[in-house]
Amino acid sequence: MATDWAADVKKHVTNADDDAIAGIIRHCGIALRSADASMVSFSDKSETDRVKKNFVMKKLGITDEAEADAAIADVGAKLKSATRRYRPTVYYMLADHFDKLDLFKKKS
Repeated sequence: MATDWAADVKKHVTNADDDAIAGIIRHCGIALRSADASMVSFSDKSETDRVKKNFVMKKLGITDEAEADAAIADVGAKLKSATRRYRPTVYYMLADHFDKLDLFKKKS
């Protein structure tokens, strides 16, 4: 799969941070090797619950489930017109929403 994850993020987020994008791509790791796993289905409740539990709550440290659900719904609405909702783009937008992009930047 030859997808330019950074280009997709930048298509949806103006002035996206390259270091944060690279960190999110590293975080996604092996999931990006499968076409199905590389995308997020906002119409699949089990998928959005997985994003909430494993990324928003576990990785970003957000403890308020209602706040997490609202952020996921907001990102889903912003990507509604996108043909494909790639995991790195969704994760970037969620991390940006919660001002947590620094978690993905390499420490110098």
